[in-house]
Amino acid sequence: MQTWDKREIEVTEGNPSYVREGVPSYLDDRRFSQVGRKVPKVDAAVKAKGEAVYADDMALPGMLFSKIKRCKEYAHAKIKKIDCSKALALPGVYAVLTGDEAPTKWGIVPHNCNETALAIDKVRYWGEGVAAVAAIDEETAEAALDLIEVEYEPLPVLLDPFESMERSNEVLIHEDKPGNICHQGDQIYGDVDKAFAQCEYVIEREFKTGMPQQGFIEPQSALANYDTQTGRLHLWSANQVPHYLHVQISNVLEIPMSKIRVTIPTVGGGFGGKGEACTNEFVACLLSRKTGRPVKCTYERNEVFFTNKGRHPCQMKMKIGLDKDGNILACEFDNTLDKGAYASWGVVVMFYTASMIHLPYKVPNARSYVRSVYTNKPSSGAMRGLGGVQPKFAFECMLDELAEMMGISPYELRMRNACVSGYTAANNMYVPHTEYKRCLETVVEKSGYLEKYGKLPFGKGIGLGGGNYISGTAYTLYPSYKPHTTVLLRIDTEGGVTLHCACTDIGQGVNTVMAQMAAEALGVYFEDIHIQSQDTEIGCFDLGTFASRLTYATGHAIRQAAEPINQKLKEIAAGMLGVRADHLVIKDHKIFSTYERKYSIEWDKVVQVAINTVGALVGIGHFSPPRRKGIDIVTGNRIQGANIGHSPTFGFSCQVHEVEVDTETGRIRVKKVTESGDMGTMINPMHADAQVEGSIVYNMGSALYEDQVIDSKTGEHLNPNFHDYKMPTVMEMPEMSINTLKDSYDPTAPFGAKETGEGAVQPTFPAITTAVYDAIGVRFYEVPITPEMVLRALKEKKEKK
Repeated sequence: MQTWDKREIEVTEGNPSYVREGVPSYLDDRRFSQVGRKVPKVDAAVKAKGEAVYADDMALPGMLFSKIKRCKEYAHAKIKKIDCSKALALPGVYAVLTGDEAPTKWGIVPHNCNETALAIDKVRYWGEGVAAVAAIDEETAEAALDLIEVEYEPLPVLLDPFESMERSNEVLIHEDKPGNICHQGDQIYGDVDKAFAQCEYVIEREFKTGMPQQGFIEPQSALANYDTQTGRLHLWSANQVPHYLHVQISNVLEIPMSKIRVTIPTVGGGFGGKGEACTNEFVACLLSRKTGRPVKCTYERNEVFFTNKGRHPCQMKMKIGLDKDGNILACEFDNTLDKGAYASWGVVVMFYTASMIHLPYKVPNARSYVRSVYTNKPSSGAMRGLGGVQPKFAFECMLDELAEMMGISPYELRMRNACVSGYTAANNMYVPHTEYKRCLETVVEKSGYLEKYGKLPFGKGIGLGGGNYISGTAYTLYPSYKPHTTVLLRIDTEGGVTLHCACTDIGQGVNTVMAQMAAEALGVYFEDIHIQSQDTEIGCFDLGTFASRLTYATGHAIRQAAEPINQKLKEIAAGMLGVRADHLVIKDHKIFSTYERKYSIEWDKVVQVAINTVGALVGIGHFSPPRRKGIDIVTGNRIQGANIGHSPTFGFSCQVHEVEVDTETGRIRVKKVTESGDMGTMINPMHADAQVEGSIVYNMGSALYEDQVIDSKTGEHLNPNFHDYKMPTVMEMPEMSINTLKDSYDPTAPFGAKETGEGAVQPTFPAITTAVYDAIGVRFYEVPITPEMVLRALKEKKEKK
């Protein structure tokens, strides 16, 4: 038997076409059979035929409909009195709910729970829910809302985070939060002042980002059924995090988790916006218990905007210094987040913005001051690329300016500072694998960036941006030693393969990816795998769909679950073939010897023998990310920033955008986007490319059009619909050249795969912004860049001349 040096294979980075002379291809475990297939999503057909069942499609016998009474008079006011008598007297109304019936506070982060199911004592933003009704139909429920009389006492409205801090002595949005500060912190690594003193090039700039919303197609919808005989509650909801929802429903309703079942039907998009509990879920559960009947509560589109949970607006100051050779020596970062009325994901996003300045470049000395500030706006929450988009916008734009100061290309400056595999950042974030430099090289070559930058006609420009994102979190929101995910693989008595997991597919195709990985791990075909997921009674556990964690975390658990099953099958096959079990490989429904392929047997035959011998074959797998040395999240031994930003591994992405600026109208059009990303192995290349395309367009909208408009005096939401809130349409789609590295392989990851859907949103802001500068010679430090901003900037530029 010929042997080879493992390092020789590693050089190929998992290239599926790699063949080493004399080495049988089936020995290389990177020669995947099911991983890497371009298969349709497992739910593609039912969605295409209109047969997918979403929460609002569901109905139960005797079901009531709930609507929420919202404060549309004030953004900040005391609730003096709520009179529900007229609503209760309306025929067809079964119950009315007010906030004092559910006073327990909830929140996604355990030490910052300050939201209640409905407002109690006062409202903190325009459109906040103050009461809810359950009625025989939606029309009756709507009519009942008009009969609920609420008496308010107006309070001063604070809509700017700096004003909120300045006026906190006279106005507190939350009485227990002095200064109107939700949370604040600092992170200091190295001797920052000394490093800046040694710098040859230093710049300092201020940046501002808007308040975009996720724009998912399906509004939040929940159906609850409380059984008065057993005291059990079943909730169906469009939610990304059934585990955390399970916990919060238990806390607010004071029902043991063992008596609550949460089921997630088909979900019509989330992008982070369904990444925590929502008012409609509590309302449906509380009213179902109160009436003893099933209750459904589905938001209208304007309610999705009223309750927000979109991206946090940030006002940032950043300072970066380079030595004479262009090496980054120091970075200082100050960020004020507009939290809105409630905590939500605020502390997490806040610390992420501080952590994300440490990659994808080497920053040996860094200092961050970050704070999340309450205002009388709807709460911001988790949105695709959480906490990375804002600081990378600032950092990348400043790299372009620094390159101009040095007289070198922005590409060259990035290459000099890009991190490499095995790099440990100043804040202790470890990068086990990266192909970021190759991404830069690829995107620059494919786009012709160096030939075009600074050489295009006025009004046309090209810009470069880079970034990275986590592949799951290293630590949990609730400090615990528990695994982050568990799965169960089962081969039943007929040979059928079922994967039980708790992942939530929100349209991104995670069930398809899980099926491909399970098929690869067991040596069967993708089409053989049946998935049961999205239900807390399956018996498996998962933290939820956020932080691009599912492929990495669940993939490891699947491989672990497959091991005992494969071992049992190999032992049985070895006896049938007369060979050693450790010489056998399982692939493509066959079990065969690595020495001689003539010793081969069909997988199905071995399975039947196994079933007749031991019954159903079951394997359980779990995953917890590796811990950094000296860190214990339960005892409180944490690093700066509550460990936020740390990940088992990272994905990387680069983009070049080519734009045209109409100097008459101020309109910016992205004409072409060239991308290159390092995602490790692509489990499904077709879906991976689609994720990248979606990421680009997603943040293109936030860069140019999308922003929620809040009245600067009253706090009223002025564009809570898809007519006035502008998102990119097919008319705005640019030409795209997707060049994700096909031969990248992360040795720490399951099948070499890492994040796909959030790294590619990171480079878009800076790539567009720097392209606009190349086109018209004006730098913008705020997004979205509206036509009005462009025209104003061109006018100012002309006047200066």
